[in-house]
This record gives sequence, structure tokens and C-alpha cells, in this order.
Amino acid sequence: MTASITVYCCSTGLVAQRGGDWFALAEPHLDVLFQQPDPAQWLAAALAGATPTGAPSNFHAPIQSQEVWAAGVTYLRSRDARIEESKDAGGGTFYDRVYDADRPEIFFKATPHRVFGTGATLRLRKDSKWNVPEPELALAINVDGKIFGYSVGNDLSSRDIEGENPLYLPQAKVWSHCCGLGPGLVVCPPLAPETPIALSILRAGAVVFDGGTALSQMKRTPAELAEWLWRDNSFPAGCYLLTGTGLVPPNEFTLASGDEVRISIGTLGCLVNHIA
Repeated sequence: MTASITVYCCSTGLVAQRGGDWFALAEPHLDVLFQQPDPAQWLAAALAGATPTGAPSNFHAPIQSQEVWAAGVTYLRSRDARIEESKDAGGGTFYDRVYDADRPEIFFKATPHRVFGTGATLRLRKDSKWNVPEPELALAINVDGKIFGYSVGNDLSSRDIEGENPLYLPQAKVWSHCCGLGPGLVVCPPLAPETPIALSILRAGAVVFDGGTALSQMKRTPAELAEWLWRDNSFPAGCYLLTGTGLVPPNEFTLASGDEVRISIGTLGCLVNHIA
């Protein structure tokens, strides 16, 4: 399969877009796609006899029972930011070492009820004063550990909590409404290294941060990260893996209630989240 197919979760069920056409999928459960040995082949067969329908009016996060995990310090910019935020706690050497080590940093990010789609609201921790979005490529991985698709992820993070002590990482990453994902799940061949990633943050309608990078700036490959996640682990409904960020706002910046975060990755679409 060479053409991409995007799967969306809507209030009416699963909808797929191929080219300019929309199709309602007979199978209502996203888990079934993740449980296929070849999700791309299964999806193409499901669309073979489908009749085009109209475009849906609303999208949810493309997730059902999947856990969301994440990899850290996979870009040089991310390593530098982690060192900066932890220098007062003497933790900078941890991030130098993991950036150069064979074993990557991989951590749990969110259960499905903590994940929200495009147009939805993400929330800041009440006990944090330094919060940033982290734009990341999300890998869709089936039950056999095979990467079969991609989405756009927002790994919302509390930098002051992580910087205070590396052992606080779960609290700096996991809370209610802490993860954005979407707008859809794009089932397609591997993305090109030059695929661009862009982040814009708007406050009262004005851009307060705007930046870009590319997948080529990742030190580790998606396949390498997925292989490490699957070591001595299993996921009955597959999972998502966020691959780290290469875009970090300056140290003096923190998100505020009312901000709008826009993350775009190549042809995967634009994930828009409001902050509260």
C-alpha cells in the first residue's frame, strides 16, 4: 500500500479519508485496527467496497484502549533544555548520559481518558509554574510491535517539577488532560526524514512563540524507539509512542490559561489544543 489513509474517531464511529473521499467504516472499534497483523492491508480491504459519505463535523482523539508512552531526550534541543531546567538540582549529567547511551529514555505518558483530540482543552497542573507544550511525532504501533501509522502529539510538560528532581518525572508528565493527540491516525509508509514539525502558540490572538524543526534532527529512529518499548512488554490493544521534541520555547516562557497551541507535522495535519 502506498497511498495514505487517515482514520478519525467521531461521535458516529470510525471514519476514513482516502484522497478527497470520506468513508464510514463498518468496524466501530479502533482497537481492531491495532490488533491486525497488517493494519494497512486490513484498512485497504475495509474500504474496497465502501461507499463515500460526507465529511464528519467533529473529531475525537484517535484512541480507544491504547496507552500512550513517550521517549525523551531524542533531540539535541531537548537534551539542552533538560539540562537548563535541572541545573540547580545538579541533574544535568543525567540528560547528557541518556542522550549518548544505547538505551533511550522511555516513560509512560497517558491512559486514554487523559488524552484529548484537536479542538479540545488541555489543562495545566495547579502546582506548577513553568509549563510548555512539546510537539512530537506519535507512532501508532500494533500488537506485534510494528509501526503502521502516525499522528500528531502534544506531550504537555511541567518543566519546573521535572527540573527540581528527575525522580519527579511522572508528576511532570502525567495528570488529567495532559496529552493531545490527532487530528487523525494516518496509516502510511514511513515518513521522510525531512518531514517538518511546526509549533505555534497564540495568546489573545497574537503569536507568542513560533518555531520549526524536522524529523531528521532526531538522534534515534522511530523503529529503534519502538523496539526498546517492546522489550519485555506487551500491549493487547497496541499503543502510541511519542518520539520526543525538538522544539522547546525559551526558558522565560510558560503557558497561560487561554493560550492556543497549534502543532503541525508534514501531511499528518494540525493538532489544535486550548489551554486551561
